[in-house]
Amino acid sequence: MELLKTTMDSFWVQSAIGAIKAIAFMYDIITLPVYLVFQKPWKRRQDSRRVKAKIITNDDNELTYRTTDPPRDVHVKMLQENIDTLEKVFNYVAKTYTSKRCLGTRQILSEEDEVQPNGRVFKKYNLGDYKWKTFTEAERTAANFGRGLRELGQKPRENIVIFAETRAEWMIAAHGCFKQAMPIVTVYATLGDDGVAHCITETEVTTVITSHDLLPKFKTLLDKCPLVKNIIYIEDQLHKTETTGFKAGVKILPFNQVIKNGQDSKYENVPPKGDDIAIIMYTSGSTGTPKGVLLSHKNCIATMKGFCDMVPIYPDDVLIGFLPLAHVFELVAESVCLMTGVPIGYSTPLTLIDTSSKIKRGCSGDATVLKPTCMTSVPLILDRISKGINDKVNSGSAFRKSLFKFLYQYKVKWVQRGYKTPLIDKLVFKKVAKLMGGKVRIIMSGGAPLSADTHEQIKTCLCLDLIQGYGLTETTSGATVMDYRDMTYGRTGGPLTVCDIRLVNWEEGNYRVTNKPYPQGEVLIGGECVSQGYYKLPGKTNEDFFEEGGRRWFKTGDIGEVQADGVLKIIDRKKDLVKLQAGEYVSLGKVESELKTCGIIENICVYGDPTKQYTVALVVPNQKHLEELAEKHGLADKTYEELCSSPVIEKAILKEIAEHARKCKLQKYEVPAAITLCKEVWSPDMGLVTAAFKLKRKDIQDKYQHDINRMYAS
Repeated sequence: MELLKTTMDSFWVQSAIGAIKAIAFMYDIITLPVYLVFQKPWKRRQDSRRVKAKIITNDDNELTYRTTDPPRDVHVKMLQENIDTLEKVFNYVAKTYTSKRCLGTRQILSEEDEVQPNGRVFKKYNLGDYKWKTFTEAERTAANFGRGLRELGQKPRENIVIFAETRAEWMIAAHGCFKQAMPIVTVYATLGDDGVAHCITETEVTTVITSHDLLPKFKTLLDKCPLVKNIIYIEDQLHKTETTGFKAGVKILPFNQVIKNGQDSKYENVPPKGDDIAIIMYTSGSTGTPKGVLLSHKNCIATMKGFCDMVPIYPDDVLIGFLPLAHVFELVAESVCLMTGVPIGYSTPLTLIDTSSKIKRGCSGDATVLKPTCMTSVPLILDRISKGINDKVNSGSAFRKSLFKFLYQYKVKWVQRGYKTPLIDKLVFKKVAKLMGGKVRIIMSGGAPLSADTHEQIKTCLCLDLIQGYGLTETTSGATVMDYRDMTYGRTGGPLTVCDIRLVNWEEGNYRVTNKPYPQGEVLIGGECVSQGYYKLPGKTNEDFFEEGGRRWFKTGDIGEVQADGVLKIIDRKKDLVKLQAGEYVSLGKVESELKTCGIIENICVYGDPTKQYTVALVVPNQKHLEELAEKHGLADKTYEELCSSPVIEKAILKEIAEHARKCKLQKYEVPAAITLCKEVWSPDMGLVTAAFKLKRKDIQDKYQHDINRMYAS
């Protein structure tokens, strides 16, 4: 009986979808001439295929590419105005955009207990509107903060640490420092205590700028940082900060007090030069201790010019800022917004959307209130949005699932032909776009490779341009950025106007510039955006950087191929390549980024032993999917930990991974033959991922060595 009902349901769903397909076919025939005339799809296809870079030098060992694009308006304006430091950027914009909104902070009205359906009580925020500082106010506040630092005894060209979450005060503090030619040392808010102590002691700072939430860490940290004399904390909107119980002799004072001290100060601004160090930016340290990268004002300005040439910016744009400002990509992106007069409204992952974990029921998330038009993101967040869309679709009825699948494929097909689909967007996809406030037109993704599937899905479902860039802390985040008109997925774009890209043979991995159909090799980046090197590490600097032809070059360790239109695709990483016993090369990073798009996987680390014929994997399962899987196998009464230890669940997940790998067209030897389910979610505090959530392979291997041995033994 049940089988008959399922068959009937399936029959009705197929019939209904068949009817909708017939209507769509008729609609296409009638409207195609109109769309052809008004949308000019051939022009969109031409723009997508246009050549973005040309070869300027070549031989059998290396190829060098340069962009075919000229500098655009903002770049030219920066040259005309002689803007070569971040200090000059803020002076220029304060004069140009005076009373326009600059930096916005959401007001927290109260924190309230909210009872959940399961009876547990969580603290949630009741939030108000955004409160704004104008460009003039922001510049004046930064100048006062800089002078306030001088009053504390901090001198020009002395390092100062910013260890705080992304917020308006972070930007004001940084620009206050730039106005006094003080290099800022940026430290991820999620870095472990040892990492923070390393950054503070290595740079010999006496003053640290932190926040109410992070200040308690210094009760233990100060013993490891004997030179620190002043801690400035950014106040909380609701709670009073506890300032007792810290090491004797250390002055602890609020952010606003420093600004007040600066208002009455007689100190003048000390403008930095272009070659002065603006930032010592600590890398997230995926292969060991974080390294401090020296970024000059000129480096930052170069990448800003390059980004302005690639990303179209409009007067009514608004950016939502929530990625770590200690990450060079976010810092440069926000600096571009300042330079072009785009207001920045700050947010956090806990308050970003209506369903975020700190938002009180009935209260709107930051995106709904701010209605941003631009945002920056990293693949980790985009993968989560993508999985969220899939979960919502899969939880609907069979008809809704089939309808969504048809409409999605319909849109993808016409977009690839150069058309827009305004009717479907209005009826279906714009509702999905409401998630981020409904006005986002462009998302810039950086920090790690974005899978082609996620790229396509976010672009299709949220009705926006998703442009991927490639760069490193060592190149001030500059290297390549996708053309927003490019209709392909999984590539990182052509070189910026401020640097060249070079491919060099890597014989060991069989990556050569003579490979067919496209040249391949290690990626080198040369130009004004390339850093002066690593702080206090001359040996490592000489190993990774070199000068040639009046340019500074950086060896990235990434493997890329440049396709016929001059666009770079990252295909591997030297450190991630493992040669298995039978001689096949497996790119661990590539396999991980494909498998991460599988619903059941929250995080994954693939391991390959060169003496074995297959790979194995450590998997952190997605809790919601794990519970659904447990129900299917009659294990609904088990806890998360018990499910992770269950051989039945392990086998079921291995099967799902194998099926997903087939869809992703992975080779048989690339697919993990055994897995271990990890009971803990990997976080930076555990030391298994970096502050940017990149895997620390060595640490993961050390922690789970016993499980790796077991998987290979089985």
